[in-house]
Amino acid sequence: MDSQQTDWIRFNRQVIRLFALAGLVFTFFLMISIYRIGYNELLEELQTWLFSAGGWGPLLFITIQMGQVVYPVIPGGITLVVGSLIFGPIFGYIYSFIGVTGGSILNFLLARKFGKTFARAFVSEKTYQKYYDMLSKGKRFEFTMAAAFALPGFPDDFLCMLAGLTEMTFKRFMTIYLIFKPATLYLYGAGGAVLIEWVVNRFVH
Repeated sequence: MDSQQTDWIRFNRQVIRLFALAGLVFTFFLMISIYRIGYNELLEELQTWLFSAGGWGPLLFITIQMGQVVYPVIPGGITLVVGSLIFGPIFGYIYSFIGVTGGSILNFLLARKFGKTFARAFVSEKTYQKYYDMLSKGKRFEFTMAAAFALPGFPDDFLCMLAGLTEMTFKRFMTIYLIFKPATLYLYGAGGAVLIEWVVNRFVH
């Protein structure tokens, strides 16, 4: 790897750290807004703003979800919950699924086109080596990726990139994704929305 590639990896990792910091700041101010304005009032304002945009509202949300997969600004689980709260559990899930799936496909295809330099620029070197070592172990990587899609605690977006570095076909990748990811997205989104509504009704009102 030449110095130009090394510099790009270092720069991109710094950009992601800045995005993560911006996400924390945004989440902090969101909590302040909920406290000052009120949960229901803030939710109604968001719904009014998005619905007033017509078809552009869902498109904007889908685009945000897709971008979140490649460049995570705030934790993905939060946007899943917000989508369910604003659009309802069905349409919120549909829009989130389209966005997250589009982003996952993009990660796979970009890594396949640009190779290891691209993939390693999105995580720490320790995380990269930990999961990259699994690529030579055949089915174990597929099992890990399936578990990442189904369970919390895995860097599943990054594993989509790693899948693009393997000989795995796009069809195989999508088969694993469509088996293990959809139910998880729904549980995170709808389940998180129900939990927030319960907490607000129980402790805030």
